[in-house]
Amino acid sequence: MENLLGLLRLHVIRGVNLAIRDSHSSDPYVIVRMGKQKLRTRVMKKNLNPEWNEGLTLSITDPTLPINIMVYDRDWFSRDDTMGDAVFHIDPFLEAIRIQNELGGLPEGTVIMKIQASRQNCLSEESKIVWHKGKIVQNMFLRLQNVERGEVQLQLEWINVSGAMSI
Repeated sequence: MENLLGLLRLHVIRGVNLAIRDSHSSDPYVIVRMGKQKLRTRVMKKNLNPEWNEGLTLSITDPTLPINIMVYDRDWFSRDDTMGDAVFHIDPFLEAIRIQNELGGLPEGTVIMKIQASRQNCLSEESKIVWHKGKIVQNMFLRLQNVERGEVQLQLEWINVSGAMSI
């Protein structure tokens, strides 16, 4: 793949307090988009607090592109209902990788960077980028927009690819 920087493993952990779109519940799933890439989780039937625990992998060629998270309710006989969306950028995550590459040999649990929740991002609480088990990991709770309620918990993990361009 041309201009490949590496792979971003996006663990879609769970949804929290998602909106009701059927009579008493919803059948949620998540779609992740970055540029032309589109990935999706499985449908969790009748669950407003689904635990997907699914890993989706994006190829990173243009780190300036935002990552879009969209949650939908699966409808079997009509168009799927939207349950909110969130957007985030991986700039801070990639900066943490650069810092780790420069410093090297970080102790387990070292917090490389903290990102505060603000109106400029969809974070619902502070997100830490940490050196964990020999990898850079970021846990985040994203507040869903364009919906009355709901959050999605994600974990980002960088995967180096031999022969890839440096970050």
